[in-house]
Amino acid sequence: MSRVGVLLLNLGGPEKPGDVRPFLFNLFSDPEIIRIPFPWLQKPLAWFISSRRAATSRENYQQIGGGSPLRRITEEQGEALKVALEEKGHDAEVYIGMRYWHPFTEEAIAQIKRDSIDKLVVLPLYPQYSISTSGSSFRLLEQLWQDDPKLASIEYTLIPSWYARPGYVNAMADLIRTELDKLPNPDSAHIFFSAHGVPVSYVEEFGDPYQREIEHCTDLIMQALGRPNDYTLAYQSRVGPIEWLQPYTEDAIKSLAEAGVDELMVVPISFVSEHIETLQEIDIEYREVAEEAGIEHFYRVPALNTYSGFITDLAEMVEEAAIAKPVHFSDLEKPQKKVKIYPQDKSAWGMTPVAEVWNGRLAMLGFLALLAEIVTGHGPLHLIGLL
Repeated sequence: MSRVGVLLLNLGGPEKPGDVRPFLFNLFSDPEIIRIPFPWLQKPLAWFISSRRAATSRENYQQIGGGSPLRRITEEQGEALKVALEEKGHDAEVYIGMRYWHPFTEEAIAQIKRDSIDKLVVLPLYPQYSISTSGSSFRLLEQLWQDDPKLASIEYTLIPSWYARPGYVNAMADLIRTELDKLPNPDSAHIFFSAHGVPVSYVEEFGDPYQREIEHCTDLIMQALGRPNDYTLAYQSRVGPIEWLQPYTEDAIKSLAEAGVDELMVVPISFVSEHIETLQEIDIEYREVAEEAGIEHFYRVPALNTYSGFITDLAEMVEEAAIAKPVHFSDLEKPQKKVKIYPQDKSAWGMTPVAEVWNGRLAMLGFLALLAEIVTGHGPLHLIGLL
């Protein structure tokens, strides 16, 4: 009898303050996150950047309890999915593979091999496809398959995008409806969809479908909600000097305040789990932006987490994928240009093509300065107060 496995993919996050620096190190060690002209400098530079950025990141995580709840919630989703599949008569093992923190995707694949899984359904916990989320995880998996001949015996299928599934759409609408109905005047609140942003170049130069899928997803949810509320879609987590998808969340909030909006119901549209961007960025930073702009009533719809309708839809998705024609790595549309992936973390920054050239040059200067500091204790970084 064949053994079926489900691999849930997510970004990962530090679980305690001591995890923050190594998490950032893993992030910046990825050459698709920050590219330099000398590969042998990648890890030393990652060490330098992660060491410099750790304190700020730790402060953000401290505001939500000291670490990310992403692993715990994802494991709870996996356990709930396994139960839902069992109720449908399927004996399936569910695995968690994170991109930049434990349990790493590589760890999950190693366990899948040990368990002698014959068929694998790969399900990213990103409803909308982007080259920076699902695409990044798929590229890693494809490399693992190429490097390990033993993986060729596993029949696998990928689920690239699932934002338009009625089960997911209705689950989102149910959560919004529940929160609206808690208000004295449910129809008066402005529904504010906040999605994680990506650089405009992803969409215009590399054909990333993310923006199109987010916009379509928002329309589907509002149709399923069936309420007369006005709504806005904006993009959060913008970093660096390059242009990201607009409108930006903070700007859109201010514009709505100027237009007289006083009640805001924020919906995290591209997230299915609570994490730093919902608990800290939306609940703390954007709440402050709204209050300062004059919006007195700021509410948020919770992430799906283990909401029953959502888990049921995941189970149905896995069930359908297991019997459908397999989707392989070769079936995925690849960008025509080499993609530079920016980190999905607030410690990141974007680069223009010209800036990337200087990024490499500055990386060399930075490394030499760091080396001088380490060796002598009186290097240039010490003199200008960076260490």
